[in-house]
Amino acid sequence: MRGADTVAELVRRQWGDQRIGLRDEHHTLTHHQVAAGAAARAALLVDLMPPVPGGEPHLGILLDNTPEYPLWLSAAALAGAAVAGINPTRRGAELARDIRHTACRVLVTQRTHLPLLDGLPLPGVRILVTDTDAYRELLAPYAGARPGDATLGPVRPDSRFLLSFTSGSTGAPKAALCSQGRLAAAGAALVHFGVGRDDVHYVCMPMFHGNAVIADWAPALTAGAGVALRARFSASRFLPDVRRFGATYFTYVGRAVQYLLATPPAPDDRTHPLRLGFGTEAGAVDAARFRERFGVPLVEGYGSSEGGAAIQRTPDTPTGAIGRAAPGDDLAVIDAETGEVCAPARFSPTGRLLNASEAVGELVNRGRSPFEGYWRNPEAEAARLRGGWYWTGDLFYRDADGFLYFAGRTDDRLRVDSENLAAAMIEHILARWERVAGVAVYAIPDPVAGDQVMAALALRDGEAFDPAAFAAFLAAQADLGTKMPPRFVRVMRELPLTATNKIHRVALRQAAFRCEDPVWWRPTPGAPYEPLTPAATSALLTEYTTHGHTPP
Repeated sequence: MRGADTVAELVRRQWGDQRIGLRDEHHTLTHHQVAAGAAARAALLVDLMPPVPGGEPHLGILLDNTPEYPLWLSAAALAGAAVAGINPTRRGAELARDIRHTACRVLVTQRTHLPLLDGLPLPGVRILVTDTDAYRELLAPYAGARPGDATLGPVRPDSRFLLSFTSGSTGAPKAALCSQGRLAAAGAALVHFGVGRDDVHYVCMPMFHGNAVIADWAPALTAGAGVALRARFSASRFLPDVRRFGATYFTYVGRAVQYLLATPPAPDDRTHPLRLGFGTEAGAVDAARFRERFGVPLVEGYGSSEGGAAIQRTPDTPTGAIGRAAPGDDLAVIDAETGEVCAPARFSPTGRLLNASEAVGELVNRGRSPFEGYWRNPEAEAARLRGGWYWTGDLFYRDADGFLYFAGRTDDRLRVDSENLAAAMIEHILARWERVAGVAVYAIPDPVAGDQVMAALALRDGEAFDPAAFAAFLAAQADLGTKMPPRFVRVMRELPLTATNKIHRVALRQAAFRCEDPVWWRPTPGAPYEPLTPAATSALLTEYTTHGHTPP
């Protein structure tokens, strides 16, 4: 299906289409009903947002993945309003800050989230609670509206549409701007994966995050495909949902894939209509395991809420690589300290990266960037665009043929004995150990200088941490550099997650080795792993103090 200049145009195309367009456990709507419902909500929104001095056409959505979420996204597109996806795991002053910062005049929520709003200072914000009689009565007079009947002004490709909070590790989240034109273009780009009118997109990632909206909902809207919703991600409900809804496509983050792989194997694991997953940070090992078990390829992509750089996957993309720069793009891997282009990656015959210290750098877009800025945050914009380039904040390396490999976030870089390491590369190696269901690698301060490597391991059901077996596994990995083995290993039942199902590395780094979970360590490099006792912890803390450094 041909592309469109605006999301509003894509919504209008659904009018008259009587195929199933939107489903969840309790509702089934045709594409036409979606367009009609969006038109009704758009008309209501226009009446709720009369022009006022300084008033922005912004609404917040504080919902689980219910049909109301895509209906209000569609309504905002028709009306020419912008949506701020509000994270329901935020609390108190932080939650109020997100709503106020994005200048929301209307907040759409549900009864289960009302306690989050109790006592919050939200002056001038109209709150709509979707699962109430009052909401249904408020919406009823607009039932006859048609797409385009009510707008807040001209709807153009540059009309502001999304204010997507980033999941940065420090400071208050930044709201990245996305126009209707950019989202429509993103949807059209992902349609090239082969999704079409007869596909069903399973949306199980939270819709307040770009993964679900940009990579799942938008391409479904572009292709005229159906959408099936899961209120919150559930590994146990994944395959039953896929079979029930006839889902053929889904998006993921790496940790969600690990959860799916941790479910008990069943004889009918390959009996389903699913044919493609698209996402980030699954890693080559988990992607191979997923395909072997479920028969579904996972296509690794690269993107962010900011949209400042895009990598194009081609049929000849090597295993482990994301792809190349799209035609006309000028992407480079840059040493942030020197501003110079990093050396091409060199590999051993077994695929080990031989020159990580000189090859890994920050991915930078030196050409025209689709980045549209942050809402009311010029300092963050300037940092992102320093020197006239767009700095992604992500670590990559590039082979001699120009293929780009993800190596982690800049916040996840480690410097061990003056050697730069990327946490993601170590994680991909540790994930091969058959006893683990999930791995997180992160830096903790070295008592003298630089960092030490710490790993959190979530073991598979029924497994116990065997220090000798783990050390033997490490010794057998040909691509594990001498500085990569973790000095500290935290054994957990499951890894802590953010609201977007990503590993909560900030919490892990803050706890370091002072946590309630069992921690094993090597007192000296290469020594056997042994339990970190209170006496050993005390000695470590003394070592930090002796060198004048703050312990983790």
